[in-house]
Amino acid sequence: MLVTKKAPDFTATAVLADGQIVEDFNLYDNIGEKGAVLFFYPLDFTFVCPSEIIAFSKRIEEFESRGIQVIGCSIDSQYSHFAWRETAVENGGIGRVKFPLVSDLSKQISRDYDVLFGESVALRGSFLIDKDGTVRHAVINDLPLGRNIDEMIRMVDTMQFTNEHGEVCPAGWNKGDEGMKDTKEGVASYLAKHEADL
Repeated sequence: MLVTKKAPDFTATAVLADGQIVEDFNLYDNIGEKGAVLFFYPLDFTFVCPSEIIAFSKRIEEFESRGIQVIGCSIDSQYSHFAWRETAVENGGIGRVKFPLVSDLSKQISRDYDVLFGESVALRGSFLIDKDGTVRHAVINDLPLGRNIDEMIRMVDTMQFTNEHGEVCPAGWNKGDEGMKDTKEGVASYLAKHEADL
């Protein structure tokens, strides 16, 4: 389990948001001002994956406004990533998505994040990495189960709230909601006001 530990670093080939292919994309050099979301998906030119990747790309401003860099990763080559980006959505492509796609041909990155499945593809792992490299949230879905990108945005908000205010975020917390002090009195006070909403 990686939560509370430093995210395994890597340097790999990637296709950047502008379509440029680089051979020295480093995770820690590309963590945003306030963190990163690193997500794995099984394969290019498949079925659930494009819906997730397009959903991340459509919400990129939401992540960027929070200082968060989004990074995708699969075991495909940079050339496959590039070709998929150049394929129109109506033809099964993802279009020119607005974040880097990392090539994990050796499958070592997938192994390091414990998402490699059957030594062949990565499960749908999503990792929220704080600005100091600490993994604060992780979720891994089986191959047929698509992610909720809005939930990852909510988790970014919870991480940033706790970092800023030193309070904890109760169940269903959303940006703008009241936090909770992590004391017996704090829990009692919160529940007295919000128990009916849980």
